[in-house]
Amino acid sequence: MKIEGAAALFLETACAVLLAAAGSLGAEAAPLPRAATFVCDATPPPGEVLVWTTPLAEVAQPLLAKGVVIEDGGERFVLCTFDWCEICNDGDLMLRACLAEAVGIDPARVVVHAVHQHAAAWVDIGANALLDAAPEPPRRLTDAFMEALKARLGAAAKEALGRMRAFDRAGIGQAQVERVASTRRLRAEGGGITVRFSGGGKDPALAAAPEGDIDPFLKTVTLAAGDRPLARLHFYATHPQTFACTGVASSDFVGAAREALEAKEKVFQLYFTGCAGDVTAGKYNDGSDTARAGLAARLLAGLEAAVAATKYEPIAGGSLRLRTLPLALACRADKGHTEADLRARLENPAGDPGSRVYDGAIALAFVRRAARPLLTYGLTLGAAEILFLPGEPMLAFQRFAQDAAPARFVAVAGYCDCGPGYICTDAAFAEGGYEPTAANVGLGSEALLKKAIRELLAEGR
Repeated sequence: MKIEGAAALFLETACAVLLAAAGSLGAEAAPLPRAATFVCDATPPPGEVLVWTTPLAEVAQPLLAKGVVIEDGGERFVLCTFDWCEICNDGDLMLRACLAEAVGIDPARVVVHAVHQHAAAWVDIGANALLDAAPEPPRRLTDAFMEALKARLGAAAKEALGRMRAFDRAGIGQAQVERVASTRRLRAEGGGITVRFSGGGKDPALAAAPEGDIDPFLKTVTLAAGDRPLARLHFYATHPQTFACTGVASSDFVGAAREALEAKEKVFQLYFTGCAGDVTAGKYNDGSDTARAGLAARLLAGLEAAVAATKYEPIAGGSLRLRTLPLALACRADKGHTEADLRARLENPAGDPGSRVYDGAIALAFVRRAARPLLTYGLTLGAAEILFLPGEPMLAFQRFAQDAAPARFVAVAGYCDCGPGYICTDAAFAEGGYEPTAANVGLGSEALLKKAIRELLAEGR
C-alpha cells in the first residue's frame, strides 16, 4: 500500500524522532570510564644494589611503585610510576608484561615510568645478562628480588580490578614552582657550557648563577567522581636528585612532597618527571638535609597550588584514548660509543663499576635491542593531552610539545624506558656539556622524536 501526503510526512517525522531518541539513549547508556589505584613497595632489601652498584644499607623512605588502572569504551590501560632511577630496555618490557598479565591487556597498553631519583634502584634485564658474562662483574639487582617484586606488583594491580570505580569528571590545573628547578647547562663566557650538576649548590658561584632555561610550571590532571577526587597525576621537569651512592634508599624531595600531599588530602597521588634531561635542582641543593627539606616544601607548595587551580569538566564514556607510536632511534657509532668501545668498557675489571654498568652494559643492551623500537604514548584525558616519552629527553622536547598544541593543556613525562639514555637536541652535540656524553642515541634523534610528538598530538583530537 502506498502512503502519500500528510500520512507519509507523519511517518517520516516519527521515524526520525525514534532514531534520534535511540541515538540519545545509546549515548546516555555508554558506561562511564572507571579507574582504580594501586601501590607496591619496590624497595630492595638490604644488600641489594642501588645506583649504580652501591649496596643498600638504610631506607630513609620506601621506594614505591604507584599506578592506576583505567578502562573506557571496552579498553583498559595502566600507568605506573616507580621511585627508581632507571628502568631500561628489557627491564621495561618485563615490568610492562607483568602488569599487562595481571590486568589482562597487551603490554603496549602499559606505561612504566621511572621518577629518576638517584638514591634508588635500576633494572635492565639485558644488561644483567651482559654483566653476568663479564669478568669480575659489578653487582646488580638479584633475580630473586625481581621475581618477588613482580609477584607483589602483579598482585597489587590485579587486586585493583576489584575496586574499579566510575569517574565522571576530569580536572586540569597548573602552578608555578618557586626555587626548585635550574638548568644544568649554564652558558660560559666566550661560549661553551658550564655544567651545574645536581649538587651545584655546594659551589657558591654555581649557586649564584641564574636558574636558566626551565619550565617553572607543574601540571596536574585529576580523575574525579562528582566532587570526590580519585587520583591526581602530577608532571614537573627537574632531576629529582639531592644525593646518590650513599647506600641510603630514598624517594628524595619529590617523594616527600608527593606523600605529604597524599596524607593531607587523602587522595592518591602519582608523580611523573618531565623532560628533565638538562634540568636539575643544582642551584638550590648543597646536599644538606636543610636544602632537601626546603626543596620538598617548595615542591609541595607547587603541588597544592596546582590542585587549588584545578578546573573540572564532565567526561563521557568512550572519550579516553591511549595511543602508542613506535620510535626507532639509531644507536651511536661515533668514537667512544661504538659497540666495540661499549664492550671494552663493560669487560674491563679494573674500570669504574658505575661506568661498566651505565656506559657499558646498559648502553650495549640498547644496541642489542635495536630491532625492537621504543614506544611513545599519547593519552587524551578530558581537556588534557599527556605524552609519555622514552629516555631522558632534554627540556626542549617538552617546550616543543607545548608549542605544537598551544590551545591545549599538554603535560609531558620522560623516563619511560631509559635505554636510549639522554635524548639531546642536535645543537647540544655541537655545544658540548654533560648530556651528549651520556646519550646512547645521537644526531638525528631530535627530528625523529619531534615527529612522534607531532603525530601523537595530531591523533589526540
